[in-house]
Order: sequence, then structure tokens, then C-alpha cells
Amino acid sequence: MTDNGTDRATDEEADAASGREPVRGDPLRPVTIAYIAESAGVSVPTVSKVLNGKSGVSAQKRALIEELINRHGYRKPAGSGRSNTVELVFRELESMWAVEIIRGVERAARKHRVGVMVSEFGLHDSEAPAWDDTVARRPNCVLSVAQLSEAERAELTAKGIPFVVFDPTIELPDDVPFVGATNWSGGRAATRHLAELGHRRIAMISGPQFVLFCAARLDGYRSAMQAAGLPADPELVAHAELTREDGCAAARTLLALPDRPTAIFASNDLQAMGVYQAAREAGLRIPEDLSVVGFDDLPVVAWADPPLTTVHQPLTEMAVAATELALALGRGEQAPQLGLEIATTLTVRSSTAPPKR
Repeated sequence: MTDNGTDRATDEEADAASGREPVRGDPLRPVTIAYIAESAGVSVPTVSKVLNGKSGVSAQKRALIEELINRHGYRKPAGSGRSNTVELVFRELESMWAVEIIRGVERAARKHRVGVMVSEFGLHDSEAPAWDDTVARRPNCVLSVAQLSEAERAELTAKGIPFVVFDPTIELPDDVPFVGATNWSGGRAATRHLAELGHRRIAMISGPQFVLFCAARLDGYRSAMQAAGLPADPELVAHAELTREDGCAAARTLLALPDRPTAIFASNDLQAMGVYQAAREAGLRIPEDLSVVGFDDLPVVAWADPPLTTVHQPLTEMAVAATELALALGRGEQAPQLGLEIATTLTVRSSTAPPKR
């Protein structure tokens, strides 16, 4: 395939938009693909295209990059070619979410005939060696369910390894690609459902305040409360870790209020299962005495007693989209957008009903 006008325009527009300017060579700095890119005023993927003989680079840019490569004597290190794998990185594999994510990554990787390597690091003393091993394998791309540090992102960029962050927990720079869910809309839909059933004392168990998607779900709750003309009572909002045990503890506090809530929206399904336990302890029936809504729609909650109404977060579809984006970046393609949010939907089951009059 040969370069065409569209490829050249796209490449030059992207590099121009980045604000990069060519720099003079510095003999004291190591000659890496990132250094060649900086010297040419282009992106690392653009240099990678030239090194690998791919199209999508204008003749002028290609000539400049090739001249810099020859001038500095840059050669791809032996064995530096990326392996035909997607590296899927978790901080914690022992979770109900991991299986759904792995299923989506495998689906997309199989379509493109790419292997999948699953890694876990961050919980034990082996974090540094585990990360070093990930980089040394030189995967085609990295899909990180773990939140990469600034230093880790910089290392991947310097080595020309594209990456995508899955469901970010913190604010990311604008140039970091990610795939998430519509958490605000999901929180709003859950709360609106309870308000439309007639509930007026609607509580929320939010997650940790510093976690980005928890804050978005809480904002959605507040928006729906305001839209329904319901007072934003601070005592109806509790913050807890995203576990069954912490959800139960928060629910006990809420249900002990003199004017207890008639409905509770939990930030995830595990917290909602904790609400079930606290309700049983208090002698309350679900949904007759207390309506409960969760978030995630893990397969197990459809078998709860009663089955849980929850916001469906399409983890498998999110993982497919994230893998497709990561592989496209690995091929040196210019992504149409670096941030994707996959729509959530409310799944109504038997844990919600109008309040008793």
C-alpha cells in the first residue's frame, strides 16, 4: 500500500496539533525512538511507521525522520520488535469484574489473531519486577485496568508501546487514551427510577471520594434528586469502600436514622449485597420495606434474593472497545478519539417497589 493524500494530511495535522517543534540533536542524550520523534517534531507512532516501512507519513516527514535516523546511527535494538500480544494489566485479579474484562479482551484479540498476556502487580512486594517484566516483553500494546503512574506512562511512551487505561479512577491528561462508562448517567437513572416509584427518602452509599467514577455516580444521584424536587439531605449520603462489608456498615448507619430512608442506591453491587445483609439484621424486607439499587450488574446479582435492580455496566463491551483502541494505536493508526464512554443501562428486577404508604 502506498501513501495517499489523506494519510499525509492526517499525519501532519496530528503532529502540528501536538505543538511539537524539531529540536537539535544532543550528543549527551541516548538515541531512542522517543528522541528521534522529539528531534523531528513528530509523534513516536509516526517514527515507528517509518522504521517499520508503513504508510501514513508524508514524503517530507519521512525524509526528515530517515535523515535523523541515519545521522544518529539509530537502530532498533536486537529483539526490540514488539510481540504479537496484548498485555492486560490488573492491580488485583481476585475480583468479580476480572472475568468479564478478560472475556472482552479475548474476544477482540481473537478477532485480530493476537495473543493475550494477563499480569497482576501492585499488591505485593514484587511490583517493580512485575512491571519491568511487562515492559521487557514489549507487547503490541498495554491495556491497563491498573491505573498507570506518570512514570509508567512515560516509560511506555519512550519505548513506543501504546497503552489504554480501562475505567480510570483518577483524572488523566488529555493525551492519555481511555475507555470508561457513563457513570453520571447511570447514577442519575438509578435515582430517577426510585423517585418515579414514589420514594422521597432516597439514600446513597457512595464509594471513596477520590475515585473518579464514584464521584460521577454521586453527582448523577444529586442531579436526579434535584430534578425530582427532593431535598439533598447530607445525612442520606454515606461514603464507603466498594466491598460488601463496608456497604453493610454504611447501610446499618443509614437504617438507624430516626427518619430512615425507604430506598438506598449503592455505588456497586457488592455494596448493595451489604445493604441486603443490613436490612435482614434490621428486620426489613426487600422491596416491601426497603428498595435497593446497585451498579455493575455482575452475573451473580441476578440470583440474589430478591434479584437486584442495578445499573448495567457493560464491562465486556468496554473491554472489547479498549482492546480495539489499543491495537489500533499499536498499528500506528491515528485514533478518531482517545476517550470513549460506553453507555450504561438500568436493569430493573425485584429489589425495587413503591414505598409503603
